[in-house]
Amino acid sequence: MRGGSALRLAQSVICRKHLVSYQVLARKWRPRRFAELVGQEHVVRALTHALDSGRIHHAFLFTGTRGVGKTTIARIFAKSLNCERGVGSEPCGECGICRDIDAGRFLDLLEIDAASNTGVENVRELIESAQYRPTRGGYKVYLVDEVHMLSRSAFNALLKTLEEPPEHAKFLLATTDPQRLPVTVLSRCLQFNLKRLSDEQIAGQVSRILAAEGIGHDADSVAEIARGGNGSMRDALSLLDQAIAYGGGRLAGPEVRAMLGTVDRASLSGLLEAISAGDAAALFARVAELAEFAPDFGTVLDELAANLHRIQLHQFLGGGTEPDAALARALAPEQVQLLYQIAIIGRRDLGMAPGPRAGFEMTLLRMLAFRPDDGSPGTARPLAAAAVGSVAAVASKRSPAGAPEPPVAPASRVAPEAAVLPSTGGSVVAPRVVPALPPGIFDEPATVRRPAQAHVAAGLAAPRVAESAAASAVPPLAPQPAMSAERWAALLAAAALRGPLRELAHNAVPLTLEDGNLRIGVASQFEHLRSDALVRALAAALAPALGAGLRVQVVALDTAAETLAERERREQAQRQSRAEASIAADPVVQVLIQHFDARVVPQTTRSTQPE
Repeated sequence: MRGGSALRLAQSVICRKHLVSYQVLARKWRPRRFAELVGQEHVVRALTHALDSGRIHHAFLFTGTRGVGKTTIARIFAKSLNCERGVGSEPCGECGICRDIDAGRFLDLLEIDAASNTGVENVRELIESAQYRPTRGGYKVYLVDEVHMLSRSAFNALLKTLEEPPEHAKFLLATTDPQRLPVTVLSRCLQFNLKRLSDEQIAGQVSRILAAEGIGHDADSVAEIARGGNGSMRDALSLLDQAIAYGGGRLAGPEVRAMLGTVDRASLSGLLEAISAGDAAALFARVAELAEFAPDFGTVLDELAANLHRIQLHQFLGGGTEPDAALARALAPEQVQLLYQIAIIGRRDLGMAPGPRAGFEMTLLRMLAFRPDDGSPGTARPLAAAAVGSVAAVASKRSPAGAPEPPVAPASRVAPEAAVLPSTGGSVVAPRVVPALPPGIFDEPATVRRPAQAHVAAGLAAPRVAESAAASAVPPLAPQPAMSAERWAALLAAAALRGPLRELAHNAVPLTLEDGNLRIGVASQFEHLRSDALVRALAAALAPALGAGLRVQVVALDTAAETLAERERREQAQRQSRAEASIAADPVVQVLIQHFDARVVPQTTRSTQPE
């Protein structure tokens, strides 16, 4: 018994020693030299040149997302400043100072967590200690992590020291949110923005670590770990620790996917193949297979959108895997765009669904509902084109009895500035369309000509109308007690009036025309246009049509007659109202509003009916 107890005790001590000595991979494989850093060459180059040339600034700010090397670079920089072999970009890593910095026990490297030391008192302690010379090395290095968490008063206390620090003090600030730093602090630091790491960079480092650790793995598992890191090396190494424990010391793609709750690309390709074929039964068979692994359906939608992104890249740039190439041939480019939008909108709305699987299935059903009729790339129409055809069909049904049906509105009839936009700022976009109205509703008399307006639209100056041309356009009017609004409009159109002269005529009502005398009335708000010069100019402009020696008399308008300007505003309001009603009643727009949370942007509908 004594021998057995001693053996068990020895085994227990060995196990405890093994557990205590184990270091997580993120700490064990933390870079200790600039050459070991991955993906931050632009920062390494600048710091290396500064250290080798001796032009070392007193304050550095490292920004970037978590796990990309901000604190690691700061520690290597501290070693480069204090190495016993001298200042340089290649610290030896063997001297006492280098080993102490790696172990985290170097007294002249003060690491401060600003998230838990936010007050001005903590900063004052830092400032007071900075006045004393270093105990061992050549520089005191202050590493302030998450510096954006400092209070305003703490920043104010730090400003003077940052601007004029002691010669032996260097400040290294790190943050994930540089927007929250005062500009006064930013202006006193050299700022380096650390980039997110690519999946390829993370995968390369993970493969090197696994090879050094002697852990079996396959390429699929490494790729899953790299994607799971999402640009952060530290997050990827934490997932690697978890995957090693989950797989019992060996990594395999299916096990890593099961741990992460992701699905393989073959399953995603199967979903898209069923959607492309319009096969609901096959689609839900694939969903049932996925559900057996209890995946995170939000992650599945993310992966589905990423797969669609790869397919679209293949369609325009080539490359990619064979499944991507096959789907790129089966799906039209505009259909890929629509499926991508549905996937990301479904991902956003997943939390509001009755359950994750129900929300996932409804997103897939939405993809089925909005697929082209036959699924062939040549006939796939974007939703905007379907909207144009649908609205034109609605307009043709509204034509008056006996009137010929107008043709489908061409693309030029779509108002380019109008749009149906999702309320979140832009997932599914369909242009606002105005139906082709039946001809003859707003047609003006055949005698009306608009040479001035046509030339203005073409960017040309309006020509003067010769007497013979004006006379042939509008026959001379016989003396009569009054003039109709239609004849007045035709007369003004033929005269091609412009500027204040046009304003006077369009805001006037013809009262009488007798013996070469034309009396017109204007309302009180337009009395400023009743100048003698404008009245004479109007008489000269109308004389070719109404006869030489025409005299115009302007009087105050005391009737409720409608002016030409008021008539034009009324007709434009009618056209606008009709266009807005047509948009609101269109079935395609209603589907967009109901299923995609779209909204009709106010004041963007434009009537394209010619005036």
